[in-house]
Amino acid sequence: MKRMQLRSMGFYAQNVLRSVVRQQSSGCGDSKANTKGLVVGLYQKEDAKSDPKLTPTAQKIDGRTSGKLAQLICETKLDGRLGRGRVFNGVDPDFSSVAVVGLGVEGIAFNELEMLDEGMENVRIAAGIGARSLQNEGVGSIFVDGMDYAEQAAEGSSLAVWRFPDNLAVKNAPNLAKVSLFDSADVDGWTRGIYKADAQNLARRLSDAPANCMTPTMFAQATVDALCPCGITVEVRTMDWIEQQRLTAFLMIAKGSCEPPVMLELSYCGAAPEEKPILFVGKGITFNSGAINLRPCRGMDEYRGSMSAAAACVGMMRACAALSLPINVTCVIPLCENMPSGMSCKPGDVVRLLNGKTMAIRDLDRAGVVVLSDALLYGQTTYNPRLVVDVATLETGVKKALGGGATGVFSNSHYIWKQFQRAGSLTGDRVWRLPLWQYYRRQVTDELGYDLSNDGRGTASSCLSAAILHELVPCADWVHLDTRGTGLLTKYGLIAYLTAKRMTGRPTRTLIQFLYQMACPDPK
Repeated sequence: MKRMQLRSMGFYAQNVLRSVVRQQSSGCGDSKANTKGLVVGLYQKEDAKSDPKLTPTAQKIDGRTSGKLAQLICETKLDGRLGRGRVFNGVDPDFSSVAVVGLGVEGIAFNELEMLDEGMENVRIAAGIGARSLQNEGVGSIFVDGMDYAEQAAEGSSLAVWRFPDNLAVKNAPNLAKVSLFDSADVDGWTRGIYKADAQNLARRLSDAPANCMTPTMFAQATVDALCPCGITVEVRTMDWIEQQRLTAFLMIAKGSCEPPVMLELSYCGAAPEEKPILFVGKGITFNSGAINLRPCRGMDEYRGSMSAAAACVGMMRACAALSLPINVTCVIPLCENMPSGMSCKPGDVVRLLNGKTMAIRDLDRAGVVVLSDALLYGQTTYNPRLVVDVATLETGVKKALGGGATGVFSNSHYIWKQFQRAGSLTGDRVWRLPLWQYYRRQVTDELGYDLSNDGRGTASSCLSAAILHELVPCADWVHLDTRGTGLLTKYGLIAYLTAKRMTGRPTRTLIQFLYQMACPDPK
């Protein structure tokens, strides 16, 4: 028998560059797009004397290859550590490549200190790393071991193989692999995971598009194309309607750009029509230059993703329809650009909101709360919701405090916060509560010439923005998610199943899980 050769390739997992090695036996040609590959898991060995343990599916593959897979694992010294694996070619007659990826310790579950179900997250990481390594090998059809968590395996693998090919020439188009479940009866769980991952991938596609390819009008058209076939009602409101409704705060920001503003109203009815909906408001600034308070030019292209919160809401709505959640959900999305021009709002301008209060726009770089203010007030008046959720990439304060580790949450309801906390721990896309105190309220309301300012006083920018929005939701249960650290480009603390230097689409799956919990509450 000829000696097998090893060729290494790399990928990131848990902030560490992991090595994936393709082991190629003699006679095997290069992988092609129409070939099949398989991802299986390997549990970490419990002590120095024991061996790593294959998942049941991997044991079946090992059995039908007469122990060849286990022999290769032993020879290559795989120990089952999370995210470490190898790709073996020519091992199984049905699959050109088999990726074996470490799952960490078997039986691991919820970690209270991390506020994370580590068993689920480990499966996402392993499935994502394995699927991506096979995709990089040119495999076009990838089958994934359920690893006891078929839903999470679907999420990790589907998110990992997603690519944004829209602006590439045909000859440079990436390999778009298809993922399927292998050797598991949990087809329903796999399907749920695919729906959730597809929703996040939709959000990634919308927020990663260049600003000239995703103007407010183009975003509205993309939303219609994505949601109308699912049975979701989409109302596209144009400039004339916005002026008739006197949404002057929204117009103050929008008038700086030549692109006309658009207001989207999305409605999903999964319960009785008379049941009050949950209202979502998503910030939809399709490019945020900072207007007259111009942001630094270096890295400004990232702010094409200032509408990533709106994109997450669109993805969430599509998943609601796909999962047939028994709940009513309404989403209001104000879409515009924040640009400098002779028509731009000037620092210090004062605008009257729908509720009669006045707001001074002292910093055009903080246009998010201005755009959201009229949308929040309009949504509450029109739909009389039982709960208000606003999602926005607002302030750098939350990014500096939490980085990409968690989305900042502000809420006037402890119950709603706990629901979001639980949702984040299950999806792996965690959230963390930040203070909504009277201290911050006073910094935005204690003014002599107007009722509110859009920046407040002090350096706690995220807390001040949340205090402003809280003033606009006086009675209802309300939660504000600041995604400035999680919803834009993936730069720090790379998640293994997402793509470096691309938009994340977060926290789409957490929003979906939250709605599932609200629609189907735990009887306990």
